[in-house]
Formats: sequence, C-alpha cells, structure tokens
Amino acid sequence: MRRLFALFWHYLGQYAKTRLAYKADFLVALSTSVLATVAGYGFVVVLFTRIPDLRGWSFHEVLFIYGFSLIPMGLFNIVSLNLYEFGDSYIIEGKFDRVLLRPVSSLFQVLFETFRLESMQEILVGIAVVAYCSVKLGISWTLANLMLFPALILCGAVIYVSVFVVLSSVNFWFEDRIGISPPIYNMIAFGRYPITIYNGAIQFVLSFVVPFAFASFYPTIRFLGRREFLREFYLVPLVAAATAAVALGMWELGVRQYKSTGS
Repeated sequence: MRRLFALFWHYLGQYAKTRLAYKADFLVALSTSVLATVAGYGFVVVLFTRIPDLRGWSFHEVLFIYGFSLIPMGLFNIVSLNLYEFGDSYIIEGKFDRVLLRPVSSLFQVLFETFRLESMQEILVGIAVVAYCSVKLGISWTLANLMLFPALILCGAVIYVSVFVVLSSVNFWFEDRIGISPPIYNMIAFGRYPITIYNGAIQFVLSFVVPFAFASFYPTIRFLGRREFLREFYLVPLVAAATAAVALGMWELGVRQYKSTGS
C-alpha cells in the first residue's frame, strides 16, 4: 500500500505539472466545470421558487443532498477520465499493452494516469453548500457525525468508480469506442435528489441495479434526521464493498481474456 500511495502522488504530481503548463486551457476547463455546477444549483433554486416543497422535502434538505452528492462525485470525476475513454484509448488504440508491461496493477494505472483536476471545485463547492445547509437545518455535527461524513463520502466515491470500472470492463469483450458509460453517467443526476420523488421502478434501479442512490441520497439520511431510510443508510458501506468486489472481479476476468491489438 505504501508503494501504491507513493506512486499515486508521483502520478498526480507529474500530471499536475503537465496540465498546469497550459494555464489558459486549464482555466477554460475550470470555468466550464464551475458553470456546470452553478447551473445545477440554479435548477434547484428555480424549482423551489415555484413550489413550497418537493414531496415533503424542503429547499435546504434538497440542497444538502445535492451538495453532499457533489463531493463523492468530484472525487470520482477527478480519476474517471480514463474509465470514460477506456474502450477507445486503451482497447481499440492498443494503449493497454503498455499498461500490462509495467509491474503495477493495471487498474491502478488506468485510474491514475490522467486526472480531471478542474473537478476539485465540485468538492469545495459541495463542502460549502453542506456547511451552509447544516446551519439552516440546525444539523448537529457531533463527533460521530464528523467521523461518519468522510467515511460516507469515500463509500460514495467507491460506488461511482466501481460502477464505471464494471462498465469499462465490458470493453474487454465488446470493443466499442463510445461504450455504454454515457447513458449510465447521465443517470447520476437522478441520485442527487430525494429518491421518493420518483416512481417505484426508478427507485429500484437507482438502489439495486445501478446503486447511485447509495452514493448520494441514502448517506444523507442520518444528517437530515429522516428515520424512514435508516436501513438503507446502514447498508451504504456494504453496497460500496459489494460494488468494489464486483468491479475488481470483472476487471480481472477482462484482463485475463484480453488479446493484444498487435499494432
């Protein structure tokens, strides 16, 4: 673990130097990312100018869920770029051959060869919104809550990464430049709102098929004092562990059957 941690910091440091060498390009990407985040919050604000509550959820409760969801999402976005382009860059173009020549986990290399540094703003904005809503909602940040919060953030990030590792692994069997990640990525937005606003079918999909609700909605239940979802809240670490196990298993199976492009 120490070796992998050291490699991670080397990867991050080298990539940051390369990325920040083109400051104008980075600032444009950062500005675009910030605008997308602001637009998301703008939608919530506009929504609540027309309705007093969203099926029993107040403005600050929904905003708290949205802010919380941005933090694990930001962590995921920082390391997800290669997963999103895995089929095209690594399988079809043959970059995965280079990965296999190194004495380091292939998944580790794919995750940490490239970073989306501009997504760090999502984490900072998410923390700021959570802090603001905590004051408005009178949330008590006890020692237990302070310890749970980063653990739940980590669980959410693990769920997001694991889902897309599974989707990327499909490219070992079915080569496709676009893959099936884009439509699943768009589903993340559904998990940023209270799951009770959707019909039963969507609730089932977000909870048990593509468990994005366990990455963003269910972890907030304890902080918001919503006792009706406490069972799902306590399942968050188990869901994170299960999705990670499935992702690692799928990846290893895919690596074993991978055939070089020969180019």
